[in-house]
Amino acid sequence: MNVINFFKRNFYICLAGIGIVLISSAEIYSQGFLKVDNKRIVNGNGQEVYLKGIGLGGWLLQEGYMLHTSGFANAQWQIRERIVDLIGEANTELFYETYRNNYVRKIDIDSIKSWGFNSIRLPFHYNLFAVNSNPPVFLNKGFEIVDSLLAWCEANQIYLILDMHAAPGGQSDENISDYNPAYPSLWQSEQNKNLTVQIWRKIAEHYKDRQWIGGYDLLNEPKWNLPPNNQPLRDLYIRITDTIRAVDTNHIIFIEGNWFATDFNGLTPPWDNNMVYSFHKYWNANNQGSIQYLIDLRNNFNRPLWLGETGENSNKWFTDCVELMKTNNIGWAWWPHKKIQSIAGPLSAILSPLYQTLLNYWSGQGPRPSASYAFNALMTQANNLKLELCEFRKDVIDALMRQPFNAQTLQFSANEIPGTVYASEFDMGKWNTAYYDVDYQNVGSGTWNTGNQYRNDGVDIESCIDFSSNGYNVGWIENGEWLKFTVKVVQSGIYNIKVNVSSPNSNGQILIRLNGQVLGNFINVPNTGGWQNWQLVNLNNVFLPAGTHQLETRFYNGGFNFSHIEFELVSTDVEESVQPLEYKLEQNYPNPFNPETLIKYSLTESGKVSLKVYDVLGNIVRVLVDDYMESGVHQIKFDAQNLSAGVYYYKLESGSFSSTKKLVLIK
Repeated sequence: MNVINFFKRNFYICLAGIGIVLISSAEIYSQGFLKVDNKRIVNGNGQEVYLKGIGLGGWLLQEGYMLHTSGFANAQWQIRERIVDLIGEANTELFYETYRNNYVRKIDIDSIKSWGFNSIRLPFHYNLFAVNSNPPVFLNKGFEIVDSLLAWCEANQIYLILDMHAAPGGQSDENISDYNPAYPSLWQSEQNKNLTVQIWRKIAEHYKDRQWIGGYDLLNEPKWNLPPNNQPLRDLYIRITDTIRAVDTNHIIFIEGNWFATDFNGLTPPWDNNMVYSFHKYWNANNQGSIQYLIDLRNNFNRPLWLGETGENSNKWFTDCVELMKTNNIGWAWWPHKKIQSIAGPLSAILSPLYQTLLNYWSGQGPRPSASYAFNALMTQANNLKLELCEFRKDVIDALMRQPFNAQTLQFSANEIPGTVYASEFDMGKWNTAYYDVDYQNVGSGTWNTGNQYRNDGVDIESCIDFSSNGYNVGWIENGEWLKFTVKVVQSGIYNIKVNVSSPNSNGQILIRLNGQVLGNFINVPNTGGWQNWQLVNLNNVFLPAGTHQLETRFYNGGFNFSHIEFELVSTDVEESVQPLEYKLEQNYPNPFNPETLIKYSLTESGKVSLKVYDVLGNIVRVLVDDYMESGVHQIKFDAQNLSAGVYYYKLESGSFSSTKKLVLIK
């Protein structure tokens, strides 16, 4: 064997080895095409895949409410007209290119994976794939964008579902389909229908062998006054399906009903073996009744369901919806992953003051800016769309991914004492576990967060002008609402507590509790002279033990704003100052009372404690304490709203100590 043949032989052996490694890696990396298996969606290995997805709304098709233009421009064509009017066609193209390049990047897809999602629904505008002329002109732009996105999805093992959100002419009379009433809709034009079919054919040809394409969502939210049996919709769906199947038998076809993907009349029985019915759900109750007609559809026709779009509600609603879907084994895709200045999604792009100037002009509240100013404003806002410049709403992700399966609260921020605990930093967790707010979701009744700032829970948070705040305060406080904070007391000792409040009246009352034990008396909120005129109200000489604790602020009377609590350590000489010298049961305060009163008692030693309330006949009417307790000074609230007016007695027993006091309930 000569030297050349030796190197040739070894070179080919190396190539063969590399090929084997690459093939093996690809087999491990790929899970095969998603397929329909009766009522389930499975991968190529036959394993069920539960889709937990998110929609990239606003990226390849703009909607007015996402850009804060809905008051004067809802559809993308209207938004674009206003931009062209200010900066011209060439600069408008440059803006849109920058907008698209920044809105979704690899870092966005990496983040989506890290948050726990396994799929993405991509809404796209048909005009990225074709010009609606006669004959049509087909474009590569859409494929260039989707190819890049798919590469990022493949790297993260995320399924990508393609959704035609705006079909030629518009499949609905809503802005979400970029409908322009000056032109025929999808349903009024054979040319529009033909182009829709042709675009899907080209998409199927291009992606037929790509296993991380999760499927084709043929039309987003059709909404047209079709015949009762939706025959034109069914006919078009079958036509598109047949065209796709001529070149691609691998991918799932997702079918949405008429009237915002809710009406499946006439769309059964299914006409394809690899077909899923996709519905959307907004602003209604999360109970079995709300989806039972869909469960019946699945059972009757043996096809899976997919909640292809939902969201735009509170964290409470999100958690309940995910729980409902999981109970019924329905995968989902949340809407959307990013908007400008919003609390209802994971990412919020900061609204530039320059862009606000354009909004003011467009809405008739400001002068026309120059072309150079407008271009700079638009490019600045496009730059703000980059993920690293966005505000991350971790509470939204927690509501979707953790809270449906975990009833515990999770600390939102460090909340170290001594220091300041801000009202907006209450724990993440379910409604009535981490917080209680009267208005906490939208089921057809409007907003869930009046302030609409910082977090997406029911708690009303607004911007705060007080220099000592973190920029936010809790407002619109109603009777009975409360917040829970996980706090870390670094140093045991005596603290002065200062609560920052504002109010134009003096009716508010706050009670602070640590691990269920009342700290001091009610804090009465004074009239500070206005909703943003702030004042500190003191609660002094309170002992706080070191460690991690649950702090609660309970609002017994509302009508005020709450910004933060300052904890000032004034003494660490705790042993002599707080350790009681004798057992003691103090007279309740206030007395007489209606309906609540505080009972304070002292324990010189730790041990079993019993504190019970009796009527005049000696019958036990309430057990306030029946547990082991540490030595020290304790307080507990007695709420007698369910008792009749009259004289009662409360008795404390601990070891050999026993003491009884009389209290009077008036109503």
